[in-house]
Amino acid sequence: MVRRDMRNSYTRHLLRILIAATILLSAAGRCGASEPGGGGDLLVRWWEGKYLTGPWFGVRDDLAGRGVDFRGKYVGVFYGVVDSQRGSRGFYDQDLSLDAEIDAAKLMGSDGLKGLTAFGGVRWRDPRANSNPNTFVEGNPMFNPGRYQSGTQWRLTHFGVGYASGEIFGIKNFLSFKGGWLQPQKDFLVQPLALLFTNNAICSSKGLTYNMPWSSSLSSWGGVLTLKPADPLYARGGLYMAAPQLTASGNHGLAFAGYAPDPSRNGLMTMVETGWTPSIGPGKLPGKYAIGGYYFGVDALSFDGRTTSDGVYGFYFQADQMLFREPSPAGGGQEKSCVPAEKAPPEAKGAPDFKAPASPEPLSSQGLSMFNFLTFAPGDVNLITFYFQSGFVYQGLIPGRDRDQAMCAVAYGSYSTDRIHALQNTSIPNQANFTMVLESGYRIHINEWSYVQPYAQYEIRPNGTSSIANATVLGFMAGIMF
Repeated sequence: MVRRDMRNSYTRHLLRILIAATILLSAAGRCGASEPGGGGDLLVRWWEGKYLTGPWFGVRDDLAGRGVDFRGKYVGVFYGVVDSQRGSRGFYDQDLSLDAEIDAAKLMGSDGLKGLTAFGGVRWRDPRANSNPNTFVEGNPMFNPGRYQSGTQWRLTHFGVGYASGEIFGIKNFLSFKGGWLQPQKDFLVQPLALLFTNNAICSSKGLTYNMPWSSSLSSWGGVLTLKPADPLYARGGLYMAAPQLTASGNHGLAFAGYAPDPSRNGLMTMVETGWTPSIGPGKLPGKYAIGGYYFGVDALSFDGRTTSDGVYGFYFQADQMLFREPSPAGGGQEKSCVPAEKAPPEAKGAPDFKAPASPEPLSSQGLSMFNFLTFAPGDVNLITFYFQSGFVYQGLIPGRDRDQAMCAVAYGSYSTDRIHALQNTSIPNQANFTMVLESGYRIHINEWSYVQPYAQYEIRPNGTSSIANATVLGFMAGIMF
């Protein structure tokens, strides 16, 4: 009966998708019939556009021209647990996010508001037990094979205002600020290449989750100030409200008062980061090198039970670098990139000046990049005292597939020796000492708004001990931008 209900549910979802697609294509056909070139040209423009839902018959473009930008994304991930502590089984997880941003200067038609923005976003994640592969892997949740298991159901993720100063002292965006209900993960420990992976530790947790509630579900009142004293250098600081259970699914991201059962337990969370973002060599290979620290001001009891600290803290280091860039494509064209890359210089307006020097050739986005990340934290109250991850991504590895990305990564977390000693003193055997994850994948970009990504994960000591079997997970991730 349960399986029949599940099949019926999936059938209903599939029918809804087919009906929506039929309506969309029918509307496209009707609109295209009245335009030069007919519906075929319209379908081509839709397929080659930026979003599944297209320009909304011109409404989307009109709103963008007025400074109102809407974005939507759906990601589905299938986790085929091939081998684990509880055997084998398939799981399917989903994430749906909706975001909006408003440029005040464009909306109000006032240059005096230039640099001022407003933003907001909501999210839905699959709450079913059948979406969580860790129910079979039985690993430390930080190393969950699934990346979307925190803050399930619908959730208010962020809203607020931001300001960027523009060019001061010859430096673009010399000062920027934003405040409101914020996600610290959007401003600190930002590592775009790591977001390509499916394991929670690599793409999100980065060794912090079991020490503090660090995840994409962490939303709190706060403000972030960024200064750029020189063009490749920046310094950033953030101050937020800290509270227990901020990432709990049950509060739906609406814990505006912090910890409701006992607001006296609320505190402050501080994050600081400084970094260097060079473009190295003739190929202008982009990189990011950063060092930072955090403090989460909620009481924490030491593992030996003898002392209570006012909060937890730690430090992190980041080193991301493009190592090799393929030659620019023939004819000076630039293929689209799926990771941040330099923008091509704007085209010259008017008649060409043959006496002027030739414009620099646009840089190719194809090539090999690496990312590295380390965290350190004291072992008296932090479960993970040392963590590192390292990975490589090659865009355009296969000829003719210029936007596809081949990737591999390793992550390792070391557990607190203070906790090990405390468990030994209570005669609990087989204490957790480390967990390691290996992941590889290949993202196939179908077009600009859709992709599919086969991947493989292998977890060694998923919960840190030899009592839980190693796990192998094979599957695929698919995404649609609408």
